[in-house]
Amino acid sequence: MNRVVFMHYLNEQNIFIFLVQIAILLGLARGLGELFRKWRQPPLTAELLVGIFLGPTVLGRFLPSWHNAIFPSDIVQQSMLETVAWIGVLFLLLESGLEIDFASAWKQRGPALKIALSDIIVPMAIAFVACYLLPDSYLANPEQRLLFAIFMATVMTISDLPITARTLQDLKIFKTDLGFLIMSALSVNDIVGWLIFTLVLGVFTQASLDIVHVFFVAGATIVFTVACLTVGRNIVDKIITGIKNKKMSQPGIPLTFICVLGAVCGGMTQKIGIHALFGFFIAGIMAGGSRALSENARQIISQMVSAIFVPLFFVNIGLKVDFLKSFDVFLILLISGIGVYGKFLGAWLGVNLTDLPKTNRLSVSIAHTPGGAMVIVVGLLALEYGLIKEPMFVAIVFGAVISSVMLGPWLNYSIRKRKEVSVLEYFTARGIIGSMKHQEINKAIEELCGLAAGQDDMPEWESIYEAVINRESEMGTALEGGIAVPHARLAGIRRPVIYFGRSFDGIEWNAPDGKMAHLIFLILTPADDYDFQVQILSFIAKTMSEQKTRDAMMKAVDAHEIWVLLRNVFAAKHIIKNKGTS
Repeated sequence: MNRVVFMHYLNEQNIFIFLVQIAILLGLARGLGELFRKWRQPPLTAELLVGIFLGPTVLGRFLPSWHNAIFPSDIVQQSMLETVAWIGVLFLLLESGLEIDFASAWKQRGPALKIALSDIIVPMAIAFVACYLLPDSYLANPEQRLLFAIFMATVMTISDLPITARTLQDLKIFKTDLGFLIMSALSVNDIVGWLIFTLVLGVFTQASLDIVHVFFVAGATIVFTVACLTVGRNIVDKIITGIKNKKMSQPGIPLTFICVLGAVCGGMTQKIGIHALFGFFIAGIMAGGSRALSENARQIISQMVSAIFVPLFFVNIGLKVDFLKSFDVFLILLISGIGVYGKFLGAWLGVNLTDLPKTNRLSVSIAHTPGGAMVIVVGLLALEYGLIKEPMFVAIVFGAVISSVMLGPWLNYSIRKRKEVSVLEYFTARGIIGSMKHQEINKAIEELCGLAAGQDDMPEWESIYEAVINRESEMGTALEGGIAVPHARLAGIRRPVIYFGRSFDGIEWNAPDGKMAHLIFLILTPADDYDFQVQILSFIAKTMSEQKTRDAMMKAVDAHEIWVLLRNVFAAKHIIKNKGTS
């Protein structure tokens, strides 16, 4: 007997409506997102607002015929947009993993681990108690109260590392030791948080609570994670290094490899019994740890994800949920308060266990507070699996947005509280090289370290060079616009010092924009100092971000003219800053 198989093919109307949806959603999300970016707010907020306006909350409520015309209820049509949205969230996790440098975070395991563990335990405890005591009406299934409370406790631990990273970059402190410590602690926090969440979700999705299967899922997940972060990371590094050494198409081949790696790891975690998102996240961490992966390639991945896929994912959330119908003021205040206060308190207690100066403790604690995209992603997964109800999901979204919007102004406030310094105090006319001899990064650093060692009361050049190279290996110090700011904290000096070198030919410094470094500032500060380094590096980065200043530096005739120019530019900026804060 012949079996007839019916297949559904996309018709021209499906494709037409899909293209209309993409044009409207992506155009509005990106347009409003850029406006929000100018206001120093995360584009995430704009993307959600577009979805809320076009979804059942506004357009579906007041102009249902328009809403149905643009977003028909046809399952095929909905699946087309849903597929693109899920590709977006998979790549969002891949990009988030690329932000994590596991090897560097491990080197910082003393202070970073203290901060991360405290920032996991404290908010988990606060959230668990608060959510466990919620009335039954707030729970999707009152019989699963314990699992619900554990899930919500996990949500409260996860921070949005990319949002914090971009805020640190906006404030020009991402490349400082303080920025490095914050990123290291958040890296540990995210790895542990996502590991706990995926295990909880894996247990929940089992049809019956089979203890043997639960232990299998937990064991397999832990083995997979450890294997990827050790052996897997080394294998991936060798592959990316081989691609670079063989001069294969850059950055095309590395990008293809990373996407394939994400798909393979996602498939493995899905097969284990946990979500594919965790596999993409781990794949990003493995690839992100390779020094052979250029900053330019990382930037291309980030731009591709944030320009196309991520906006469609967050807009799609607004198309699914009626935010007015599910708006619960009590839940929003509760989740927002627990999310921000719990993570702030956890990081604050952790940072007080380290020897970090008091002036930096507020900044570190604030940097751990945003929930952002990561919290919304885990919330959506929980909603789709029936672990939470829509009002709780809406509360999670509001809490994530509120914490993300707060981060920039709050962190900027903590930086501005520091004692003001004049960068000119740490420059000297003798500390300038008008034309550097070397074009290789290590040799250029050696040249500047030799200049530093020749000054009064400075350590031997070998010790300076070793400290600077070690710091450079942990996190590259190239900025955009042809600027590099190699730096280190030294035990043998009592005050900050800055040396400058200009390279006419340029030095390959692995800059985010792919440009050669021409203007190099070597910043050396005392071993116990984080404060001055943050302000000096931030001030130099902001000053040198102006194209006319960089052009003038390149046109200067000799070291003396460079010194005069630096003195005039930095003095003018310092006066403006004083006027602005008086």
